[in-house]
Parts: sequence; C-alpha cells; structure tokens
Amino acid sequence: MRTEVPEVVTLRLLKGFELLVDERRVVLAASAQRLLAFLAFQDRPRTRSYVASTLWPETTMARANANLRSSLWRALRTGYRVIDASAREMALADNVDVDLRGAVDHAHQLLDKSCRCDSILTRQTRDELSADLLPEWSDNEWVLFEQEQYRQLRLYALEAMAKRLTSAGRHGEAVTAGLAAVRAEPLRESAHRVLIDAHLAAGNRGAAAHQYEQCRRVLLDDLGLEPSDAFRNLLP
Repeated sequence: MRTEVPEVVTLRLLKGFELLVDERRVVLAASAQRLLAFLAFQDRPRTRSYVASTLWPETTMARANANLRSSLWRALRTGYRVIDASAREMALADNVDVDLRGAVDHAHQLLDKSCRCDSILTRQTRDELSADLLPEWSDNEWVLFEQEQYRQLRLYALEAMAKRLTSAGRHGEAVTAGLAAVRAEPLRESAHRVLIDAHLAAGNRGAAAHQYEQCRRVLLDDLGLEPSDAFRNLLP
C-alpha cells in the first residue's frame, strides 16, 4: 500500500511574509498573514480574546472577535493545516516550520560560549541573521516589538559569529560576518570592533585603519560622538 508523504509547510518571516507548501507559495489575505505571523511569535497556545485584543487593539472586543473569526476562516480555507484552534484557544500548527525560530536558535547557540557550534558557522546562518524580520510591516506595536527584539539578538549573534570565525582563522568569513553586523547597524561600535579585529587577525592593517576611520566619521556625523577610548586603542 502506498504511503502518503505529508506536505511540508514552511512559514517565512525573514525578508518578508511567505507561506509555502512543498515549496509552492500559498496566497493569503493580509489579515490571515498577520494572524499566522502573530501565532508564530508565541511560545504557547493563546486564548482567542488575547489574540483578538492584541491584533485589533483600537476597536471594540466584539469587532475584534469578529475580525479574528474572519482571519481564521481565511487562513483555514486554504485547505492546509496551519492553525490549531479550539473554542477557546489557538496556536500555529506544530507541523509548520518557521524560519525565524531556526535563526533564533542559531543566534543563541552562537552567543553560548560553552557551545562549539562549528556546524552553524556557515553562509546560510550569516544570511539568516542578516535578514530583517517582516521589513514591510511597521504599523502595529506587537510587530515593532518583535522586530526590535530579533534585531538586537541578531546583531549580537553576528558579532559573536565574526569572533568565532576570527578565532578559527577563517578571516575572510569573519570579515563578511562583521560587515553584515555593521551594515545592519552602522552606529554600533562593537560591530566595527569585531570587523577591525578580523582585519588585524588577517594582517590587513590598512583595512583595519580604514574601518576605524569609517566608524569615527559615522559616529561624529550622526551622533556628534568620538569613538570610545577602548575602540581607539584597537589599532597598534
């Protein structure tokens, strides 16, 4: 008897919203997209009233509940199992793979000094940590909170990745990771620091000096600040 292979459902939130089933893109209404994204951020099932009041905070509870029912219907009418809902609670279906969750897990591994995590010092990890979370969504407070939380985590993780690569003698990859951190936040002195360290480890003092001057210029132009004493002492 032929065994039916279950469909692979993937929810992508990095670089923008995309729902895929076996690599086929599923078109969803905006309200259903927001419901799926919100549930993907939760670490446990949430009550319907909590979901409704968070997604539609500026309307009445009755209207918010009606909006939630409509959004749930739009998400489920695709025919794919993406949400598990009861009369009281709902959650993202456990068969849905979320790219953000993998990126967050990798970030925490990189920040854990007791974890070797050599297997994730890859271009794929660097790319996922370089990607913005739902970059075109900025009109809801809950989205802004999730965006900033992931942004801070990935900045620290990219810096940690650059340090690990530098220690491993993989200087070119370390520079690339450092550049990704600087690109994500040009005013972040610690990002420039790990990039300069990677250049120095590779013996490229000229590149390190150039990066120092670039950081100094950005801090001065945008914030009116000079680099810290510790940063100025990086270059021999």
